[in-house]
Amino acid sequence: MEKIITFSDVFKKYGLTIALNNVSLQIPKGGIIGLVGSNGSGKSTLLKLTAGLLKKTSGEITVCGENVTRLIGKKVAFLAEVDSLYEFFTVSETIALSSDVFDDFDQKKAIEIIETLNVDQQKKVGSLSKGNRARVKIAITLARKAPLLIMDEPLSGLDPLVREDIIKMIARYVEMEEQTLLISTHEVTEIEPLLDYVVLVRDGEIMLSEKVEDLREKKGQSVLDAMKEVLR
Repeated sequence: MEKIITFSDVFKKYGLTIALNNVSLQIPKGGIIGLVGSNGSGKSTLLKLTAGLLKKTSGEITVCGENVTRLIGKKVAFLAEVDSLYEFFTVSETIALSSDVFDDFDQKKAIEIIETLNVDQQKKVGSLSKGNRARVKIAITLARKAPLLIMDEPLSGLDPLVREDIIKMIARYVEMEEQTLLISTHEVTEIEPLLDYVVLVRDGEIMLSEKVEDLREKKGQSVLDAMKEVLR
């Protein structure tokens, strides 16, 4: 099985706090991978290290066979949990800026997603509801042609209708044959039908890394079942 992400004995600490404790992990190429764990488990640190946004303390990380540096951003589209959109830009201007910044950005696709979600492109980002800002962030990420898409808690704090829209957009617009989506979320029940693979994290350590199909067929477990068993 071809791997898109490899962690080899990766250690990361902030001061005296250990965020990842000698993590070794291989994530297969293709499909949607769920990264599941409680707050403070190390999920965001793992994602940011993968995207080249943090520097590891020790160990090795590769994406698409390339050692991770800040330049890995050419292969990784990263959606942060924290909103980083420019409030004084309109939605249309935000899309145009993304097209200027990212060589692999598909402006036509971004506009199609925005129109499907019924977001007014002429409104300034600062005037949008929290739900519509989330929709814009998702559209920009999904419009990248990067082989690896990373989403850090994209459903967090959103109402059910917005979460439903986002899940539908992920299912529709991720190019499954050419892209891999790594997504962290607390909304396990909602996202589980999309997942091909799951990684469970606790206290900076990988507790489980397995195909969702194998969980169901060999263990008779859902992702939620495995989460309750392993992370308690």
